[in-house]
Amino acid sequence: MSAADRTVPVTILTGFLGAGKTTLLNRLLKHPDLTDTAVIINEFGEIGIDHLLVERSGDGIIELSDGCLCCTVRGELVDTLADLMDRLQTGRIRALKRVVIETTGLADPAPVLQAVIGNPVIAHSFRLDGVITLVDAVNGLSTLAGHPESIKQAAVADRLVLTKSTLADAGAITSLKRALAELNPRAAIIDGDDPAAIGPALLACGLYDPGSKIADVGRWLSDEAHDDAHHHHSHDHDHDHAHGKDAHFHQHAHDVTRHSASIRSYAIVHDRPIDPMALDMFIDLLRSAHGDKLLRMKAIVALSDNPERPLVLHGVQAVFHPPERLAAWPDPSDRRTRMVLITKDLPEEFVRDLFDAFVGKPRIDRPDRAALEDNPLAVPGMRL
Repeated sequence: MSAADRTVPVTILTGFLGAGKTTLLNRLLKHPDLTDTAVIINEFGEIGIDHLLVERSGDGIIELSDGCLCCTVRGELVDTLADLMDRLQTGRIRALKRVVIETTGLADPAPVLQAVIGNPVIAHSFRLDGVITLVDAVNGLSTLAGHPESIKQAAVADRLVLTKSTLADAGAITSLKRALAELNPRAAIIDGDDPAAIGPALLACGLYDPGSKIADVGRWLSDEAHDDAHHHHSHDHDHDHAHGKDAHFHQHAHDVTRHSASIRSYAIVHDRPIDPMALDMFIDLLRSAHGDKLLRMKAIVALSDNPERPLVLHGVQAVFHPPERLAAWPDPSDRRTRMVLITKDLPEEFVRDLFDAFVGKPRIDRPDRAALEDNPLAVPGMRL
C-alpha cells in the first residue's frame, strides 16, 4: 500500500493578516466533498475568535490558542495531529479525507510544514499535500514590501489565491501578480473571487490525484522546466516611465523585488539514474550545512539501484518527509530526476555545482559558456 493510500493529506492555509483565510475556509467547508475534513485553526492571543466564524462544529474543528503555530504551540500542533491519528486508528472518529491547518497571519509557514513532515509518527498517518497562500489584492504589494513573513508565505506556496480583487485597482492587481510571479514563478495564481475556482480541487496540490490516486509529477512540481533566467530578467522592462498612481504600484512592486531578491525558485533536471549514496550525501550536506536557507524542496528521483521505481522527496529547511518509492513512473516516457528548490540567500549556482559534484556530472565554468556557444568544439574549463 502506498503512502497516498494510507495517509491523510494535510493542506496548510496561510496568508497575512486580513487576507481572508477564514472567509475562504467557510466557502470551502460548505462543499459536500469536504464533509470528512478536519480543520485545525490557529489563534493568536488568549481568547479564540476565528473558530466562531467557521460555520462548523464538533470534532472537525480543533482550535489552537495562546500563540501562533510557528512558536509557542508547535508542540501542540504535533500533539493535535497525534490525537487525530489515535482517534482515527481507534475508530472514535470516522475516516478523514483531509486535514486543513489555518495558520495565523503572522506565522512563518516553515515550522508548520516541519511539524507535519518532520515527525516520523505523524508522517505515518499524514502527508503534506500542499500550501495555499492568500494574498490581499488591495494591500498585497505594501504587505509584501513591509513584512518579511508575508514574502515567505508566498514563496513556499503551491497556489496563490488573490482575495478582494473586486475592491482593488486594476493597476495594483497587475503589479501584484507580477511581483508574485517574480517571487514564486511555479505557483498558480488563482482569483479568489471566482466561485468556480474555489472548491475541493483548490486543495489538491499534491503528487497524487485525490480521485484516481495516480501520481502527477508535472502538477506537483508545477512546471519544473520553467525558464527562471527569462522570468527573473524580463520583469518590468516596459515600466520605466510609470507615473502617477501607476508609479505608486510600480514602486511597491520594486520594493517587493528588492526585499525578495534573495529568494529564488529553480529546478534541477538530471537524465541518468543517481547512486543512492550520492543522493544521500547531497541531501545530508544541503540540509545540515544550509538547511535554514532551504525554504522548500520537492523532487522525484531515479536511483540506480532500482530505476523503475522513482523516489519522492519533500523537505522544508533541514526537515524531510520520510522518502517513499513509487510503484512505477507516472509517465514511463519521462524518467528524469527533477528537483524544485526554493532557497533564501543560497545561490543557485552553488546548489547546482554541489549536485553536479555528487553525481559526477562534468561542469563547464559559467564564464566560458558564452565562448562555448560560439565554438561548440571547444570545451574550456571542463572539470568534475
